[in-house]
Amino acid sequence: MARYGQIIPPNWSCAYAPISAVVPTGYLVANAQNIAVQTVVSQDFEWLFLHEDDVVLPPDAFMKINSYIRKADVPVVSGLYFLKANPTEPILYRGRGNSYFDGFKIGRKVWVDGVPTGCLLIHCSLLKLMYEESEEYTVPQGVSTLTIRKVFETPAKTWYDPESTQYMSQMGTSDLNWCDRVMKDNVLKRAGWPKIARKKYPFLCDTKILCKHIDLSTGKTYP
Repeated sequence: MARYGQIIPPNWSCAYAPISAVVPTGYLVANAQNIAVQTVVSQDFEWLFLHEDDVVLPPDAFMKINSYIRKADVPVVSGLYFLKANPTEPILYRGRGNSYFDGFKIGRKVWVDGVPTGCLLIHCSLLKLMYEESEEYTVPQGVSTLTIRKVFETPAKTWYDPESTQYMSQMGTSDLNWCDRVMKDNVLKRAGWPKIARKKYPFLCDTKILCKHIDLSTGKTYP
């Protein structure tokens, strides 16, 4: 209801859907994201807006997103939402291993180095560059398979460290893994965003795009 009840900016492109929509259901999150990226590359889109089904958009989300698309001076813009937990916390990060970042007031624009993908606008220059440098893999599609590339990945690794003589493991989420890759591989500068690339915290969160995170089984929203 929140998605299809959006205020539509004038002269957006379709009567039914204001943007071309890809709805990959039944996939793990990273696979669904990579299916969307495959569409971005094959159809030469300029922007990708990722919206997950448990994130309830505010009524004017598309209007605010439209302003970022028109201005086109920030390549990654996130809305704000919180964990489905008690107590809850904002899904925004500055650094790794130091918990969440909450040094902001609602209504402000905040620069961070970790954002979620539930309400995320990305300029496709980043995705196209990452796509070219990502390995191929296949996912099921009906009775056949679809070949996509690993732009987004959910880290889940286990290895043996001969120095410590211990088994090590790494786990995480596709959103922070993607943010880390953008920064580690200098994607922003190479994709034509050198000014943003010089920032310590290169991803913008517009907290005026304040979303609710909903438990789909109970209807409870956070915060």
